[in-house]
Amino acid sequence: MRLELANELSARAGDYTSKPGWGVTPETQPRLHTVGANSLVVALLSPFLALASRRVQQVLLAIVVLDVPIQLGRTFFLRPYEADLGAIKGLTISITTLAITGLYLSWFLRALAARIPRARRSLHFNLPLLLYIAISAFSMLIAQDVALSSFELFLLVEASLVYFYVANNIQTREEAMFVVRMLLGGCLLESLIMIIMQLTVTPSTQWDYAIHIIAEHGSGGRMRIGGTIGVPNVAAAYLSILLACAAAVLFTSTERVHRWLAMSVLGFGGVALIFTFSRGAWLALIIAVFVISFSVWFRRGLSLKGPIALLVVGALLYMPFHSLISERLFGDDKGSAEVRIPLMKLAYRMIADNPVLGVGVNNFAVAMDRYLTPEFRHGWRFAVHNKYLLVLAETGIGGLLAYLAFLLGTLRTGWKCWKLQVPLLSPLALGLTAGIAGHMVHLTVDLFHVRPVQQLLWLVAGLLTAMYRISAEPPTPDSLSAIP
Repeated sequence: MRLELANELSARAGDYTSKPGWGVTPETQPRLHTVGANSLVVALLSPFLALASRRVQQVLLAIVVLDVPIQLGRTFFLRPYEADLGAIKGLTISITTLAITGLYLSWFLRALAARIPRARRSLHFNLPLLLYIAISAFSMLIAQDVALSSFELFLLVEASLVYFYVANNIQTREEAMFVVRMLLGGCLLESLIMIIMQLTVTPSTQWDYAIHIIAEHGSGGRMRIGGTIGVPNVAAAYLSILLACAAAVLFTSTERVHRWLAMSVLGFGGVALIFTFSRGAWLALIIAVFVISFSVWFRRGLSLKGPIALLVVGALLYMPFHSLISERLFGDDKGSAEVRIPLMKLAYRMIADNPVLGVGVNNFAVAMDRYLTPEFRHGWRFAVHNKYLLVLAETGIGGLLAYLAFLLGTLRTGWKCWKLQVPLLSPLALGLTAGIAGHMVHLTVDLFHVRPVQQLLWLVAGLLTAMYRISAEPPTPDSLSAIP
């Protein structure tokens, strides 16, 4: 029966194909070749067409923002010994590397596709940042270990690409708010992870996750949480900057969902910041909140809604943890502050010997052997816990001046955006500017040369530049207004 059915179907198929219009004739063969060629072209161009889509660009930008806390990537050419002395441990290829490559390719494709001539915004170039990159690259010529220098230079260039993309491609208020939402959403996610770790992780906890999760066992049995970002001080710096941004949202007239998101970040992020036990980050956040409150009071007059909300949040956070906070501030820290003083003296000796060119970027750890004194025989050997001294020692006076010019220029840009008093963007710019100002104080007690903080700082600097350019643009004239 199966054989008879197969023969019947074969016969019917032969009848159909023998009819006109059902077979491949000489007339239809070129048409099929054309369709096949067009399909191949479409298949080859589909990835490029997707990159030109605004939705795909948003997804790639969201990946860059959310990867700041999550840190998905792989490190090659690992140098564990130098890493234990404070150097960047290897060449990190992350999801940010892939996403920023896609963003620049989409930027190039959009520029090629713009056939209609129209007025374009001038490209923004940050001269101090370009100079800092150039000086860091030049320092490789005198570096003792060129491979170590290349690790940090790669991270610096990657973060700078994030800066230039955000500064030049965020062109509307909605796009700026999208980045702010992603920043706050990532901060909320990281805060929840850190709180869960505080409640579940013990000294005997073992885990094997695809992403790194770090907790340090401090003195007195205290657990210091670093989350997926890294060491607790780095996680604390990340939180202090974005908590200042969340605090500024309370001074805006934005949508209710944004205000609830900001309040959630302040609540959960504040608890997570306490669990880092980073005194420098606590001080940075206090400075940022003071700058925000004083600036709003000085500019708009006395309005107690925002300050009272921040005071209530601070009180609610302090009361359950007052004993832990007091112990960290006033208790015995087992010499964690004092051990930084010999490191600063070590940096001064290195700077005195190399004041102009430095010892090479990311080479402090390998150059310190020539400057060690007997006090380090049983002391802590590590890169100096002061970002400004580290930059000066590694890149010389020119590198430090360029680095300071970049940071101070970012503060100036954010302050100018605040003074424009644009309803939504100006308060957000004030919050981000205050967060950077507090972080600049925090830089005096830690080195912060790893990817999370540097990428966040460069990203926020680019966002402030974009916000100022949006706010300073004159309103677009109505083309129908000239019609009588």
